[in-house]
Amino acid sequence: MSAPLADRLRPRSLEDIVGQKHLLGKNKPLRRIIESGNIPNLIFYGPSGVGKTTLANYIAQITNKTFKKLNGTTASTADIKEIFASTDTLMGINGILLYLDEIQYLNKKQQQTLLEYIENGKITLIASTTENPYFYVYNAILSRSTVFEFKSVEPYEIERAVLRGIDFLATEMGIEIEIDDESVSHIATACGGDVRKAMNAVELSVIASPERDGKRTVELSTVKELTQKSAARYDRDGDEHYDIVSAYQKSMRGSDPDAAIHYLARLLEAGDLPSACRRLMVCACEDVGLAYPQLLPIVHSCVEMAMKVGLPEARIPLADAVIMVCNAPKSISGITAIDRALSDVRAGKSGPIPRRLQNMHYDGEDNPEKGQFYLYPHSYPNHWIDQQYLPDNIKDARYYEFGDNKNEQAFKSYWDKIKSNK
Repeated sequence: MSAPLADRLRPRSLEDIVGQKHLLGKNKPLRRIIESGNIPNLIFYGPSGVGKTTLANYIAQITNKTFKKLNGTTASTADIKEIFASTDTLMGINGILLYLDEIQYLNKKQQQTLLEYIENGKITLIASTTENPYFYVYNAILSRSTVFEFKSVEPYEIERAVLRGIDFLATEMGIEIEIDDESVSHIATACGGDVRKAMNAVELSVIASPERDGKRTVELSTVKELTQKSAARYDRDGDEHYDIVSAYQKSMRGSDPDAAIHYLARLLEAGDLPSACRRLMVCACEDVGLAYPQLLPIVHSCVEMAMKVGLPEARIPLADAVIMVCNAPKSISGITAIDRALSDVRAGKSGPIPRRLQNMHYDGEDNPEKGQFYLYPHSYPNHWIDQQYLPDNIKDARYYEFGDNKNEQAFKSYWDKIKSNK
């Protein structure tokens, strides 16, 4: 079986690499490092299919180093030692560039072994990871490496790679390949910023197109069929998951229904209905809260409905609820109050519960003041009477402050009037 198109079509220069202009553009730091030929240990961090492996291959070529590749999901300590042993052979004359894909899957002991072998300079390490390296990579390796973040590639840049892939296949297959601008644009957009995925779509689209008189015409319908759901970039345990759910909640908090619906769609397309529901309920309580408390049972009902009917119909009540949360007035007075109270409790600021609030206890003969002395509010005008509820040592603590929204200000006005008449 031949290698994938993305592997057969490796760039011959930095200009051939699609995207990452913030790293590889003229006078950018990583480009200057590569052009110097003095390559330090590097860590490439970013989503899959954006050029990390491609750039590592290119660096190995221009530095005349022997390129070795390991994958963190399958590599063992023995594999690492075997590569180090080759540094004393003809293979290691110019040094070895070890490309370690998915380094986050190496355990601490394996990473410590790797550290031992990169410190003597015979092995240059280029590691890649789709997860934040500051969370997953051993600190000693991080301190000896330079981290560069790769980003998803924009569609207009991927279009260039699509056309290059078409030309390459036409030459390789010895036939004429015709593709219209709309199909090129669709592939570039549907791949979700993943160049490798775009190249796979190009090759499949060409293979799936019938040949007539030495020519293949790639139809838009073929392209659409082969790129269904290909734009969904998502990992429920990785950074992408947390980035999406964070953007989802922050968009609702920021009252932007278009953005919130977009991130809801990404969660649902990935089949992550639980995250979509959970964050929606949290946002309704945390960010709308007392400004419009009537919304909370509505959102809860929408979530229950969504969980009962499942996808794809679940998208309907969830979309309704998300838009309602976006358009509702906002207040964080509830979460602020409970967090202030929790802070005091965790700091040990509590004290005995006032006697009048305790459950009725038996008064011993040594107690000169028998009785609980609780004042029942409903026995007084407006169902309120001034009495101390907090423990003595924090009796003046204030946790809740009325929000500036219409609902809470109406409450404030009511209680200001009642309590001023005490």
